[in-house]
Amino acid sequence: MNHRYIAIEGNIGAGKTTLSQLLSQHYNAKLVLEEFAENPFLTKFYENPKQYAFPLELFFLAERFKQQQEVIKKNDLFQELIISDYLFTKCLLFAKVNLPDEEYRLYQKMFDVFAQQLTTPDILIYLHAPVNKLQGNIKKRNRKFEQSIPDEYLFKIQETYTSYIKQHQIKTIYIDASNADFLYNEAHLKVITDALDKDLEQGQHYFSLP
Repeated sequence: MNHRYIAIEGNIGAGKTTLSQLLSQHYNAKLVLEEFAENPFLTKFYENPKQYAFPLELFFLAERFKQQQEVIKKNDLFQELIISDYLFTKCLLFAKVNLPDEEYRLYQKMFDVFAQQLTTPDILIYLHAPVNKLQGNIKKRNRKFEQSIPDEYLFKIQETYTSYIKQHQIKTIYIDASNADFLYNEAHLKVITDALDKDLEQGQHYFSLP
């Protein structure tokens, strides 16, 4: 497996963190987990999206940038494998959904300044699950502030991710996670590790789970 920096992405409740932890254990890799719970605007955003979207996204931008700078350094990429449960571009994708046009254009300018200072992952693992599966996972993990997320919002996030991946031809292991159970089904995890062992070209590569 030649990759040194792997990012895992997907919608809210897709299973990113669980898969990241399992792959980190499998490869004895450095694990980078998003510290979303530290955002003081998160609960307020779900209660009043229009009022709190901009400070929410600004806080995420600053915190993710700080974490990426501190943890993912160029020297580390040559010394050990790094697995992250988010892509820094996630900032821009969620902002596109959550912010009005003028605020989004301002946000994009700030994002571009930060992004050019960071290392890009070698490969992306994208977990694609239907909204009913996402809602089931959200209910199961029982974070209070997430329990009222509407289906429409999850659809918008899903469409934004898939559009971005197709448009930019990112090297992506695209997983149909409709029946994903990485924690208790070893065969599901093996699909991922086998895919990572392949010499994949740029673009999307689709895999289903048994």
